[in-house]
Amino acid sequence: YALDSTTIDLCLAMFPWARFRERKGAVKMHTLIDLHGNIPLFVCVTDGRVHDVNILDQIVPEAGAFYVMDRGYLDFERLYRLTLAAAFFVTRTKDNVLLQRRYSHPVDSASGVTSDHTAVLTSPGSVKHYPAALRRVRYFDGEHRRFLVFLTNNFELPALTIANLYKSRWQVELFFKWIKQHLRIKAFFGTSQNAVKTQIWIAISIYVLVAIVRKDLKLSASLYQILQVASVTSCERVPLLPALPPPPP
Repeated sequence: YALDSTTIDLCLAMFPWARFRERKGAVKMHTLIDLHGNIPLFVCVTDGRVHDVNILDQIVPEAGAFYVMDRGYLDFERLYRLTLAAAFFVTRTKDNVLLQRRYSHPVDSASGVTSDHTAVLTSPGSVKHYPAALRRVRYFDGEHRRFLVFLTNNFELPALTIANLYKSRWQVELFFKWIKQHLRIKAFFGTSQNAVKTQIWIAISIYVLVAIVRKDLKLSASLYQILQVASVTSCERVPLLPALPPPPP
C-alpha cells in the first residue's frame, strides 16, 4: 500500500470553514492506495491543517502488508504500532534522526545501493517510542542525481527491493494527478463542507467504478477513454462494451 495526501485549494472567502493558512483555504484528501491495482482502499477528507501523520491513527494495519510512505509520516511511535501488528513500512528518514549502526550488510554498488545497515535509534525520546532495530538503506538515484536514505522494519528483502518499493509510491501521486485532471474536484458546485466532501467522494466513486469496468471486461482502453465514453452515453440505453472503441488488432 502507498499512503499520501493531496491538497485541494479553496477560496477562503467562499469556504471560510476550510482555513489552511492565514489567507488561504484548502482541504486534504488522505488516501491509501492498493498498489496491485492502484485502487484507493482508504480515503479521509480533512481540512488543510490536519498533519499527514495523524492519519496513521485511523488505519488498521494488515499483518504482512507493506506500507510505503514519504518522510511526512515519520513518527516512531506510530511506526512501532505497525511493527507490533506484524506489518512492514518503507519510508525516508530525516536529517535530524539519530541512528547508530550495529551491522553492515554486503551490497552490490552497481545496483545503486551504497549501504545497507542494521541500526538503532539513539535519541532518548525516539528509543522510548521505537525500541527495536531498524534497517537503513542508502541508495543513489542516478536519474535525479541524488542520494536517498530509507528506513524499514523488514530485514529479509534485498536492499534494492526496498528502494524499488519506495519508488512504487509514485503511483499514489499519479492517482491524485489523474483524478484532478479528469474529474471535477477543482471547481465545486456548493460551498458547504458537506457539499465539498460529497463532490470529492463522487469523483472517487467514479474512478473506482471505471477501474472495475476496465478490469471485469478486460478492456484495453485507458481509464480516461472509458470515462469519456461513459459520460457521453450516460443517458442512453446502450451497452457499454459496444460503445467502447475496439481493441487494436
